Amino acid sequence: MSDLDPRSNEALATYRAEIRAVGRQQRLAGFGLVLLGAIMVYASQKAGAAAEAVLWGGYAALAAGWALMLVAIFLRTRYHRRRMREMN
Repeated sequence: MSDLDPRSNEALATYRAEIRAVGRQQRLAGFGLVLLGAIMVYASQKAGAAAEAVLWGGYAALAAGWALMLVAIFLRTRYHRRRMREMN
């Protein structure tokens, strides 16, 4: 974390890049799981005998994906609060 003047454009750009990096892996993994879950729920209609298992797997992937996205939001919020406390 760098100590830059928050009012300058360069500092703002640096801070945005910093905060974008926080929780990035969790956001990407969550997004991937949400997409996989949506595909599985849609594909369960055509899965034949395994339709129920595919449907529940899709629901589980959706739940895990959204949970990861919420974790990423929590991490970014916590980072932002800590960073703002450092500036004061």
